Amino acid sequence: MNPRFVIRSRRVLVGSEGEPRPSAVVVENGKIAAITEYDAFPAGVETIEGGDRVLMSGIFDTHAHINEPGRTDWEGFQTATRAAAAGGITSVIDMPLNSIPATTTLSALHVKAETAAGKCAIDYGFWGGVVPGNAAELEPMVKAGALGFKCFLIESGVDEFPMSTEADLRIAMPILARLGVPLLVHAELDLHRSGGALPPGKDERSYGAYLESRPPNWEVEAIRMMIRLARETGCRTHIVHLSASAALADLREAKRAGVPISVETCPHYLYFDAEKIDAGATHYKCAPPIREHANREALWAGLRDGTIDFVVSDHSPCSPALKLASTGDFGKAWGGISGLQFSLSVVWTEARKRGFTSRDVSRWMSEGTAIFAGRGSRNGTIAVGKDADLVLWEPEASFRLKRDMIYHRHAVTPYAEFEFYGKVARTIVRGRTVYADGGFPEAAAIGTQLKRMPEA
Repeated sequence: MNPRFVIRSRRVLVGSEGEPRPSAVVVENGKIAAITEYDAFPAGVETIEGGDRVLMSGIFDTHAHINEPGRTDWEGFQTATRAAAAGGITSVIDMPLNSIPATTTLSALHVKAETAAGKCAIDYGFWGGVVPGNAAELEPMVKAGALGFKCFLIESGVDEFPMSTEADLRIAMPILARLGVPLLVHAELDLHRSGGALPPGKDERSYGAYLESRPPNWEVEAIRMMIRLARETGCRTHIVHLSASAALADLREAKRAGVPISVETCPHYLYFDAEKIDAGATHYKCAPPIREHANREALWAGLRDGTIDFVVSDHSPCSPALKLASTGDFGKAWGGISGLQFSLSVVWTEARKRGFTSRDVSRWMSEGTAIFAGRGSRNGTIAVGKDADLVLWEPEASFRLKRDMIYHRHAVTPYAEFEFYGKVARTIVRGRTVYADGGFPEAAAIGTQLKRMPEA
């Protein structure tokens, strides 16, 4: 592709407000150089015709587990970022686990950055981890490019990433507040002291038994604790993968009171109902769990009123054997849902039923997440001077997801064989087409590491 080109559509989401309008986006050297009327762009320039497809800023996914180095039999940078490109994602931020080493030290951050270099089809960044005893690592990691830090209030499932107590967080949070980076929190408190085991005597193949093992009040009490700590320390606190709608009232009130707290949810919580998950269907297992239909509708209401800030994939794959499909044991199977490639389509399929628009989706999945990661001055909206990170997609086009369409390392996912709306036609990263109509025209892995930028 030429360093200067035009991409135009009759439905372009320009800036942060307003519905799609006919426009032409002029790209020069990877940046958005101009936005003109549909027919007013410079003559003699290579032009990509978008027709009636929606053109918007690329999806900026701030929650994925890519697992490299150390667990590349689960996923890796090459496969994950190609799948992301096919789903309209132009930037992805990798979680500090489940790689080995976990990204909890400066040296581990360097190892991960060196491992990712030259492998990624899209741009990428890294969250660090807060674990007991690593407070001295936090500032050096921020200086080296960590965008923020994640912690667990419950056992993470991997030995190399231990959980944090309130005492641990009281050490870390003032440091993060001073550095101006967020703390991302897996907000479940093991109130049963069960380690997440299924209730005694329950059928291990029953999804209901698994759901009972991680009740909503685990999330509610964890979030109440984090609201209190955020208020006391001034540390920007972010609740990851909210599942329990019962926590929305506390979050809503905390936001009204000015507590520095935000919250995300995920496509699987917005699409699936616990009542419809079959016995032994361990590919649906994640933590916190997918809950009932009424809970799902309440999450959508939380998006509508702004209590929930954005939607991210929480792509958390594993090797197929760890899902224990042969036994269907929800107690022992690995918890995590593979869905990076489909997040835009899954969210849009349900959003359109409820009267939401492509602008809403862009705000949840592109703009809000880019700002959260400290990239709002460069990513998240179509505006002059920003990176030409774009997705061209067809909201009215539907498709049935077949396993041979999946670019993740493994095709184990609960989304297979469902029909979705919102088909991605083209993904552009800094002016270079990385995915178009089922193929990857960019031979080189062009992704670069993202760092926090001063906000405009």
